[in-house]
Amino acid sequence: MQKVLVVDDEAQIRTVLRGYLEAEGYEVAEAADGTEALATLRKDPPVLVLLDVMLPGIDGLEVLRQLRGFSDAYVILVTARAEEVDKLVGLGVGADDYVTKPFSPREVTARVKAMLRRDNRGDRTDGDALLRFDGLSIKPAHREVEVNGALVGLSSLEFDLLAALATEPGRVFSRAQLLEKVWGYDFYGDERVVDVHIRSLRARLGDDAGDPHVIATVRGVGYKFVAGPR
Repeated sequence: MQKVLVVDDEAQIRTVLRGYLEAEGYEVAEAADGTEALATLRKDPPVLVLLDVMLPGIDGLEVLRQLRGFSDAYVILVTARAEEVDKLVGLGVGADDYVTKPFSPREVTARVKAMLRRDNRGDRTDGDALLRFDGLSIKPAHREVEVNGALVGLSSLEFDLLAALATEPGRVFSRAQLLEKVWGYDFYGDERVVDVHIRSLRARLGDDAGDPHVIATVRGVGYKFVAGPR
């Protein structure tokens, strides 16, 4: 069974989400604050975390920051205000999706299901052939990326996003196409999630968004891979 951790200081919300998720066959753990969440994450890691931003003590953003130091579990952030989503997306905090309160438990469950359908993470890349470009090597079989000979740590989604772009250099992908190719055809989330992961990916690759050598923005459309072959 795939395990989901629900982190929220409201017991009623945790209970409702547990009921819906267990009905879909997931194993569910709960945490009421950031300290409890981090302890659970280290002791019994889930594949996905539903993480409230506003928590007593250690808030959700700090939990996520620490989590990314030892886990690439999927994270869906839950915020109480719709306008906060823009702020969170702008921060690029490393979440895979965002949900605002009040939410439909059915919609949240649908998002979890869509996210976890892609959990066989090695199957999202197109083949196992080594991809070599100027200063950049991508090894799909090992899910490793090197920049100028140095290994670069990427999250699972970042790797899949890079591989999706790199397998078709020069092709312009819309955000919707990247969501379908990387997140899954039935992903329920916000297209701005793509922008967050592109920014994070560029930073890890040392790519300058103003003068990109790996991923270029096609204004009004999406993104394309521009690194030259080696």
